[in-house]
Amino acid sequence: MSDSTDPAAPPPPSGPGRGTAVTVAVTLVLLAALVWALRPPRVEFKPAPLEPEAAGCRKVAREFVPSNVTQIPDPSLDGLPPAQRLRALYRMNMEPCPCGCNASIADCRINHPDCDVSRRLAAQIVAEVQAEATRKK
Repeated sequence: MSDSTDPAAPPPPSGPGRGTAVTVAVTLVLLAALVWALRPPRVEFKPAPLEPEAAGCRKVAREFVPSNVTQIPDPSLDGLPPAQRLRALYRMNMEPCPCGCNASIADCRINHPDCDVSRRLAAQIVAEVQAEATRKK
């Protein structure tokens, strides 16, 4: 007869088995992979410039988007007939200002009144529209 208290037999396992430990490890690895894959993009902070910004147009790195300005302070469009006025405003809204602000000439005239580049180009556009109208007559 065999006795259940045989000193040569190993004792029964008292805690979680090896399979449970492997399952926990695999679960943790999969969870870590999921968290890594779903992490939100980090904001890249840039330090403030050490030198003060120059006066005039601020250089902004963005795509050009035409504006919808209907009135500009300088040059005055009051002396133009409605068709010429609309043609000049259309060109000023559709053409980017080459000063580097990446805004339209009309938008640059409003937001950066000290910009000499947009002032010169706006006056040139008005002169071209007036010359175009006189040629057609």
